Amino acid sequence: MFTGIVEELGEVAAITPDGADGAAVRLAVRGPEVTSDARHGDSIAVNGVCLTVTDSADGTFTADVMKETLDRSSLGALRPGSAVNLERAAKVSDRLGGHIVQGHVDGTGRILDRVPGSRWETVRVSLPDDLARYVVEKGSITVDGVSLTVVSVEPGSFTISLIPTTLDLTTLGRKGVGDPVNLEVDIVAKYVERLVGFTGTAAPSPVGADEGSGA
Repeated sequence: MFTGIVEELGEVAAITPDGADGAAVRLAVRGPEVTSDARHGDSIAVNGVCLTVTDSADGTFTADVMKETLDRSSLGALRPGSAVNLERAAKVSDRLGGHIVQGHVDGTGRILDRVPGSRWETVRVSLPDDLARYVVEKGSITVDGVSLTVVSVEPGSFTISLIPTTLDLTTLGRKGVGDPVNLEVDIVAKYVERLVGFTGTAAPSPVGADEGSGA
């Protein structure tokens, strides 16, 4: 489990095809802070996708990424040198600074618009139809692993406000119009839907859960 509070802005060091069929890659990410205590099997969220550490040395960790994750998240668009948001799994004793984040990406959106303000920036992001029912004004959503509050919801999109800290310390300050972002909706909304017996379209299957069982 994560909180959506990014610890470090890391960098993709290498992407190596893994397997003869090219169905997976080995991702090497440079992040001295999150690797300071990383061990084999630990979980680290990369742009909001929970990955399992396979190796860690000299400030860089590696993780295996399956084809499904590459196809269904923005990790497939990463290249060596790409900046990525990094967060280690939360400790039970930690303060929950954001909200409950699983690292299981529900879908992707794209940056539609950016409007600078005096001390913040308003960003509009496209919202897949199958996720729209989980997103509400003043509710929580995770965008590229960053826990954010929804400012408003419109048909096919939602807006968020980014404070200077978020703009400076995460990839959201660098992404431009048209760039993809990973989205994870509030898990509480999905559980409530299940409990009240929603009879519409089934909830989307997320990718995540450490890469050992998803993305």
